[in-house]
This record gives sequence, C-alpha cells and structure tokens, in this order.
Amino acid sequence: MRRSKKRNARLSRSINARAPLASAVLLALSPAHAQEITGLGEVIVTAQKRSESLQDVPLSIQAIGTKQLDELRIASFADYAKFLPSLSYQSGGQSGGPGFSRASMRGITNGGDGNHSGSQPSVGTYLDEQPVTTINGALDVHIYDIERVEVLAGPQGTLYGASSQSGTIRIITNKPDPSGFAAGYDLEGSMIAKGDTGYLAEGFVNLPISDAAAIRLVGWARQDAGFIDNVSGTVTYPTSGVTKDNASSVEKDYNDGDVYGGRAALKIDLNDSWAVAVSAIGQNQTRNGSYGYRSNGELTLTRFNPETSKDRWVQAALTIEGKLGNFDVTYAGAYLDRKDETRQDYVDYSYYYDSCCGYGAYIYDEAGTYIDPTQYILGQDKYTKQSHELRISSPAENRFRFVAGLFTQRQTHDIEQNYKIDGIAQRIEVTGWDDTWWLTQQVRKDRDEAIFGELTYALTDSLSVTAGVRFFEAKNSLLGFFGFGLTNTFFPALGEPQCFSSESVNGGPCTNVDKGTKDSGNTTKFNLTYRFDDERLVYATFSEGYRPGGVNRRGSLPPYSPDFLTNYEIGWKTSWADNRLRFNGALFRQEWDDFQYSFLGQNSLTQIANAGQARVEGLEGDLLWAATDNLRLSAGFAVLDAKLTQAYCGQLGPDGKDLSPCPDPPQAPKGARLPVSAKLKANLTGRYIFDVGGFDAHVQGAMVYVGDRWPDMRTSQRTILGKEPSYTIVDFAAGIAKGSYTAELFVNNALDKRAQLDRWAQCDAEICGLGGAGTYITSVAPRTIGIRFGQRF
Repeated sequence: MRRSKKRNARLSRSINARAPLASAVLLALSPAHAQEITGLGEVIVTAQKRSESLQDVPLSIQAIGTKQLDELRIASFADYAKFLPSLSYQSGGQSGGPGFSRASMRGITNGGDGNHSGSQPSVGTYLDEQPVTTINGALDVHIYDIERVEVLAGPQGTLYGASSQSGTIRIITNKPDPSGFAAGYDLEGSMIAKGDTGYLAEGFVNLPISDAAAIRLVGWARQDAGFIDNVSGTVTYPTSGVTKDNASSVEKDYNDGDVYGGRAALKIDLNDSWAVAVSAIGQNQTRNGSYGYRSNGELTLTRFNPETSKDRWVQAALTIEGKLGNFDVTYAGAYLDRKDETRQDYVDYSYYYDSCCGYGAYIYDEAGTYIDPTQYILGQDKYTKQSHELRISSPAENRFRFVAGLFTQRQTHDIEQNYKIDGIAQRIEVTGWDDTWWLTQQVRKDRDEAIFGELTYALTDSLSVTAGVRFFEAKNSLLGFFGFGLTNTFFPALGEPQCFSSESVNGGPCTNVDKGTKDSGNTTKFNLTYRFDDERLVYATFSEGYRPGGVNRRGSLPPYSPDFLTNYEIGWKTSWADNRLRFNGALFRQEWDDFQYSFLGQNSLTQIANAGQARVEGLEGDLLWAATDNLRLSAGFAVLDAKLTQAYCGQLGPDGKDLSPCPDPPQAPKGARLPVSAKLKANLTGRYIFDVGGFDAHVQGAMVYVGDRWPDMRTSQRTILGKEPSYTIVDFAAGIAKGSYTAELFVNNALDKRAQLDRWAQCDAEICGLGGAGTYITSVAPRTIGIRFGQRF
C-alpha cells in the first residue's frame, strides 16, 4: 500500500504506547507542548472501532484531547458542546438545566417537547466502549481525567446503530497505566455577575499494582452558582377568585446545584495478547430552582412551589481485548442504573387552563368548595440499561480489512409523574393516590439487537473503498396507567374510565395502556477514499442512520414508525506547511424521511407522529494552525440550510403518518426552517505561551458565535415563543506554571451576554404562552470570573 513506512511507524508507536498521559496527550490541540514539538501532534482516535490517526479516518470527526479539555476548563456537556460547530442542543424546557439537555447534530431536529414518553434521541453518547444514551437523553458525564472527546458528525448507523442517527459523541477516559505512578488535583473558585459563588474540586491517582496491572481512581465535587431570582408575586384564578402568593418561596440565586462523583478502573494485561479492564463510575447531580426565566424579566421569574431535581446514576463496565491469530477481538459490556427525581411548579398550566377552559371549576374540597387549584409535579424516572458487543477486526495495515460484530441492548424506563393539588376531594383523586389530580405510572421497554460489519479494500495504493451494513431488530413496549381519576369530569375520557385491566403497574390504579411495536431492517454505508499523499486525502460517503419506532401512550393514537436519515458527503483531511497547518472539512446533504415529531397535542398531552420530510445541506470545517512555536490558533464552523421539503399538516392519516397533501392550512409550510440549529455556528480559539520571570506563562482567548434559531417547528408556536437571537460568547484566561504547579485566572462570557439556549412554555404555547407572559428563556450563565489552581505528581 502507498501508506509510507514513516507513517506506519509513527502510527504503530502511537498505538502501542497506549499510555494515557503520553501520546494521546499530544493532540493537535495541545498548545502547552508547543515548545517540545515541531508542528502539530498526531491524534489517535477509535471512531471506527480501531486505533487510527485522525487524519487517516475518512469521516467528519473532531477530537478534543486531554490538554485542550483542561485548557478550556470543560467540565460538562454544555461546555464542550459550544466548541463543536455541528452539535446543538435544547436545554430541556420545564425540567431544563444540566442533565436534561437534548442533543442534535447537523440540524437534524424538529424541536419536540422532550417528554418522558417521547422518541429515542437522535445522537448517541458513549462512555468508552459502552452506550450511555438513556431513553430520555444521555448522561451528563463530568469531564475530568478524560483522554479525549470524539464527535462523529453524520449518520453512524452501521457501527453504532440506533440513537446514532445524526451522529455520535464518544467520551474516552484515561486508562490505568502500569508503567508508573501519577496523580494530580485541581481546585477552582468562581463568582457569577448578579449571582452567587461556586467551586470545583477534582483529583485523580494512577496506582501500578505490578508490571501488568494498575488502578486509576478519579473523584470530583462541584457547586454551580445560582443566578436566577424567584421574585415575589401573586396569581388570582378567574373561576374561584382564589389569590395565591409565593412569599414562602422567594429566593435570590435560587437555581444553584451540586455535582459529585467518582470513577474507579482496573486494567490487567493477562499476557502479551490479552487484557481485561473493569470500571465503575457514579455521579449524583442535584439542582434547585428553574434554569428558565420570564421572557419579560431579567433573570427573574415567579414560582409558588419548591423546584428541585436529583439525577443519580451508576455504571459498571467490562472490556476484554485480545488477539486470535492476527485478528483483534473485543468484548464490551455494561450495566447502567439511573434514577432521577424532580419537583416542578405547574402554576402556569393551572392559571392559563383556568383562564381559557374554566379548569378551576373542577377543583374543590370534600365540601364542594373551590380551593387553590395550583398544581405541582412529583416525578420519578428509573432507568436500567445493559449492553453487550462482541466484535472482531483484521489488521489495519492489510489491503483487505474488516470490522464485524454482534450487539444487543435492553433498556427499561419506569415512569412516574404525579400531578398534585393539595386538599382536593377524594372523589376526584386518582384512586389510591392522595391529592393526585393526574397520574402517569408506566413501564417502557426498548430492545435493540444487531449484526454489523464494515469491509475496506485498497483498490490501489491511493484508492480504497469501504462498504458497511447493519441488520437490526428493535422492539418497544409501554405498559401501565395515565390519566385522571374515575369520577374526574375535567376530561372524563382520559384515565381510569379507559382501563381495560385491574392489573396494577408500580402502584397505579389499573391499566389503560398495554402496547408494543417491532421493527427490523438495515442501514448501509459506502465510502470511496483517495489519498494524494501522506498528508492529504479526500473521500465521498453515502451513509444511513435510523431511530426505532414506538407507541403512543394515548390508546387512540397509532404507533409511530422508524425514521431514517440518508447522508451524501464529500470530505477532506489535509495537512500543510510541514504539518503546521491542518484543515479538515465536509460538504454534505442529508434527507430525513418520515421523521418522528413529538409535541403537545390535545389537552397538552404528548403525542408522536411521523411528520414528513426534511432536507439539510451544509458545510463544516475545522482549522488548526501552529503559527509559531508559541502561538496556536484553532477555528471551526458549520453552515446549515435545514428545511422542510413537505408541509407539516398536524393531522394523521390512516397509516398513522402526517397527511399529505394537507386538507387545511399546514401547521408548518414546505420550506420552513427546522428549529434549534443555527444557520451558522463558529468558534475561534487562540493560545500564546511565553516565559516570564522563570515561569511558563500563557494567555488565551476563545470566541463562539451562534446564529439565530427557532424553538419550535410550528408557525403558531414560533409566533408566540419568538426567535432565539444570535449571540457571541467571549472567554479569556491567563495563567502561569512552575514545575508541577499551575495557576490561572479566567473570565467566561466576558461580555455578559444573555445567550439564549431555549424558549419554552409550561404547556402548549397557544394556551400557556399567550401574550408572552407565560414564555420562558433558558440562557448561558452571566459573566463568570474565577481562579484555578492545580498540581501534578
């Protein structure tokens, strides 16, 4: 093959070293090493289930390594998402804030409402070899002692399957290293303008047990400062005349939070060919208040009941790697247990439904007297997920090479949503549930099994072709209860009157949902790669991604079908100026067929339907330049044109899909821009290192631009909620290092911008958002100033 001996030797050295603080640290974006290397360091990734140089992978991929993660002070999903142009997200609306974000890639999103009974995510998230995308979104893994974050843009249907429809995020941890002891810690304190103070403490230790075994321990504790005030206010309900005030709930900076967790990993080299790794990671994330503020206020809102969330999860994983002859064999298995508890004020729903529909007339006590109709929600979600993958791959240097494997996963989601009104009459309660106006008590199960493989053949020394396929079978079921009590007359057709079985699911009064669906099919991939020389290649790719179908909890609605994404892409990987300049990019067109749309339908009850067709055309790229041995510049951008190619009617046909053509004016016309993603997202980062008084010093600046976006696909919702304006975020940092010590002063959001991440209402915006008073904004934190200190041993 044409790949030079020099390149092969370099790749072999990088792969065989495997020391997480050695070659993997010398990533392309590692300015701290600029005085030690000439040009840009090689980046080793495992995006294609084998270790390869980033510049050899014919795939749109960005990799943020250990050093840059540290230099940018990345600690969470939101931190790294802002530096990845192809990645967008919504904050999670009513239950928004860290841990509830919904990711999308390359514009493949239609907004949705993020409900617990909604579609599976379209972006898959992996922690090392194991998927951590639960049914209602991915884990918000704290980023510390991480080898790199890989982001694979575009459908990853053959190697990663369901929930990697539009892309995949891979968080690769630093592994135990038997070659020597290593340890470190970092401490940080910060203060938010017009807000409170926070802190961060992190540490790791790598302990060799023998020449062939080591343990790595990591821990973290973080307190995020609040910056939104719950201000005093009253609400008077039209029907009853009851006035409620929130004097007991008024609090400044009430949206604070705490995160703590740890990771333990053991790796044993059994012999020269086989190794086993066992790991466990757990995290507890507690949040107070709401991360949304009134659209007519400045970081303020009025809430009448306490609001909290707790997200606790533990994952145990086992990875076995070895060789059978010349073939690499890998088994990766994991078990995840996640529980979250939320408490949410639901005053807007209560007030606006009383204003429009006389809701308050149905809320009374045992004497039949009208009472305060304010609702609040107690939610509990319990997730379990187990996954197993067994794969085999041939040597990467062979003219003919392949990766093939088997995959299975099983997810469960126990859903409890308890909508309470204190003091209501027993006859209008859900049977057996005190003060419960509405109850959701369900068990959802999702299963996915697949056989996959990719084959690559070098037709010439310069030209290679790849073909891949994944055969899958997916199942989804929903069992349990949702709705009102037996004699509730607000919407008497929803709830206990619908029950067809007295069976109790997790304490529910009876069963009115017992549905399932099953899908099977395949996704394919074809790639043609031409290498001009060791430093430059171009590729053309056809690839597909999918999401499984599922069932609606409202019995009268049909199941929704899988949706598929087809991608046509031309890309390039290039290095110039003796590897001091690197420019990678891709031009693509994506067609999204029968996409799943989750929205608040009749009575503000979530329903999912296959809404129609959309197309996304785009250009993305990233550039890295070692301008001098002391100055590094990096930039990235994504330009998207994402639109409907078929009008969205909002009416279902006999096949359960959106009607076409529309008998009435559509809810979203053909050509309407898809929501959430901007037409342009870009970033620029510069870091300059220099000597001062015997210290290694640095200054750094980072700028992120995001264009305007719509929060919803439907015209009526857009009119009420409004457009999220474009914004520019600027961060600065300056620091020094001496020996094993580092210290840094930083300013995030230095211009103190109210960068809007989401706009939402507690229920359908046509009811809860009227006049703008019931709409909310979720934004990035105001200007944050902090200091960071660290030490390595």
